[in-house]
Amino acid sequence: MSMRAMKQAGPWRSEADWKARAWRELEAARARTRAMLEPVPETELMRQHSPLMSPLVWDVAHMANYEEQWLLRALGAPAITDPAFDAIYDAFRHPRNTRATLPLLEPEAAWAYATRVREAVRAHLEVLPPQSADPLLADGFVFGMVAQHEQQHAETLAATLQLMTDVEYLPVEALRPQPGAVPQHEVFIPGGPVHLGSNDAWAYDNERPRHAVDVAPFLLDAHPVTTGDYLVFVESGGYEDARWWDPKGFEWLQAEGLRHPLFWLPRGQHVWLRRRFGTVEPLPKDEPVQHVSWYEADAYARWAGKRLPTEAEWEKAAQGSDGVARAYPWGNDAPTDAHANLGGARWGPSPVGSHPLGRSADGVFGLLGDVWEWTSSDFQPYAGFRAFPYREYSEVFFGTASKVLRGGAWASAPVAVRNSFRNWDFPIRRQIFAGFRCARDVR
Repeated sequence: MSMRAMKQAGPWRSEADWKARAWRELEAARARTRAMLEPVPETELMRQHSPLMSPLVWDVAHMANYEEQWLLRALGAPAITDPAFDAIYDAFRHPRNTRATLPLLEPEAAWAYATRVREAVRAHLEVLPPQSADPLLADGFVFGMVAQHEQQHAETLAATLQLMTDVEYLPVEALRPQPGAVPQHEVFIPGGPVHLGSNDAWAYDNERPRHAVDVAPFLLDAHPVTTGDYLVFVESGGYEDARWWDPKGFEWLQAEGLRHPLFWLPRGQHVWLRRRFGTVEPLPKDEPVQHVSWYEADAYARWAGKRLPTEAEWEKAAQGSDGVARAYPWGNDAPTDAHANLGGARWGPSPVGSHPLGRSADGVFGLLGDVWEWTSSDFQPYAGFRAFPYREYSEVFFGTASKVLRGGAWASAPVAVRNSFRNWDFPIRRQIFAGFRCARDVR
């Protein structure tokens, strides 16, 4: 099936405008990454701040190399570098904890490389046909892939900056929005079919093919679990009680000596702070909890007498139970600040209820933005999956080792957020901007 044949309703669909959109999204991603890294000293750009993350400068050149491979060489344009250069910035050849040992470009050279690639891409984009039989070019798919890739790395950069302790990183953030009134209850989601996945021109291969599955009726929290909610679990001894934990999770917990979420700082009885980038501040109890692993989310859900939703249930709630096809919980209009906390400007989650225009047709709040939401589902292919345009984006990660996350976080870009978007990670990961909400069977 061609990429063009896989379209569905969404916020944009004119074939004539894909070039304009492609350039806009590429430039938005580049402006964001430059702004994020501009305050960081060059020595810290080269340093490995955590074995979980690459040196920041590796990401800069990796993004440029990925763009060169897909928007120049794959589309018939001359190469900027020798293909042998690709090996240094191959994410599959070199684990993150080894990348600081590679002969990396220094910051000035890395940015110069990125600029040369972008200038060549702009020139090549102008001569590409508006319509093509090449599936890479159908509705600008490969440009969307590269723009999303850079924005996903911007989110990775934010996670690295949060882990950085050698220097203080003090981002300029937007004003904290005022929380709205959010129901403190569960929302009933009727059972029935849900169309999982997307036919959007820029959707990834793991979102395809769009297909229907049946979901039994269930109850879903009206908003993500908050820091205040989770604090009760911590202070009630939840981390010491094996009853709530997956056995592998409790073994991991004991081995690591964990007693609370990452970046929380206990300061006496019932006094908690958190470190957020370069600031230590009181724990905000009205925000969605973040930096919790799948094991921690699963344990809380058990303690609360609930469970994590499946990804099919999550997508059913995001689409709404009325059968209307929606790209986002609120409809098909592209995300704005009124709908969701996305794009990185806030540098953290908003209080729950801050974006009432983003609630779903069934009245569920905050499904997109603020924090990624862990689900109970393993990352598996949909029936009929076909890798495109390369196996290493999705296929090599399928299995039982990773759990699916949905919804996007405050650091996720709107271009990479939709009801059907599937993220995944190991159940022990805590540096990502992940939280969760709970579900419950209807009895």
